[in-house]
Amino acid sequence: MATVWIDTHCHWDAPEFAPDRDAVRERALAAGVAQFVVPAVQAADFASTQQLCRAAGQPYALGIHPLYTPQAREEDLATLDEMLAAAASDPLLVAVGEIGLDFFVPGLDAERQQFFYTAQLKLAARHGLPVILHVRRSSDQLLAGLRRQPVRGGIAHAFNGSRQQADAFVDLGFALGFGGALTFGRALQIRRLAAELPAEALVLETDAPDIPPQWLYLTAEQRAAGARSRNEPAELPRIAETLAALRGWSLAETAATTSANARRVLPKLAPPC
Repeated sequence: MATVWIDTHCHWDAPEFAPDRDAVRERALAAGVAQFVVPAVQAADFASTQQLCRAAGQPYALGIHPLYTPQAREEDLATLDEMLAAAASDPLLVAVGEIGLDFFVPGLDAERQQFFYTAQLKLAARHGLPVILHVRRSSDQLLAGLRRQPVRGGIAHAFNGSRQQADAFVDLGFALGFGGALTFGRALQIRRLAAELPAEALVLETDAPDIPPQWLYLTAEQRAAGARSRNEPAELPRIAETLAALRGWSLAETAATTSANARRVLPKLAPPC
């Protein structure tokens, strides 16, 4: 039986994929990536992301990303509420996301981020959906929000916190997303977590077109010279080789474990037909 993978975080709806979006999907399927979860990032994209994923039979999430909170409006929360209600029976709608907090990017209003984060946690709870979290120097604040407003678990995307923070997310019903950053030898904390956390805490992701793995990475000089690197969901099996090596697993065991974890924390993520 062929190895089947789930990419739990892929911005396939991003403009970077506009020139060859269908080819990107075909390469993913050919690589064994049967499903890739596409989280929206702003209300202006909700309908188009939903339509794109429904046409392709791929799972999606709807939410307002913290980096998009400067232009977000309070009315966008009403739009999200309405779309979640309308899609309640849609098997492809698997979560509210990408939501969260970002205290790395300068110039973002922390209070405004917190407002949209808390409001979207409440919507996730109201609609009985898990959440896909953007975690960037914000683990403790995200955890505090989850304790105030519990949800049905979900995924802490691109996790790079402490073991204590990781355990706290797991205790709240979350899995932790590992992707391209894992492939860098200098990513000692991420690799340590991937090796030592309970097996049920791990899911795989690409964050395509972002967070390229080591073999796609470009130096600042290369980027300044105009070179461009684009991550794709088809890279997931090779990223998984790093996780397998760190855990001492076979690739088949890695695929089975991470896919089962993804389906546990995103219960509507049914196996592909």
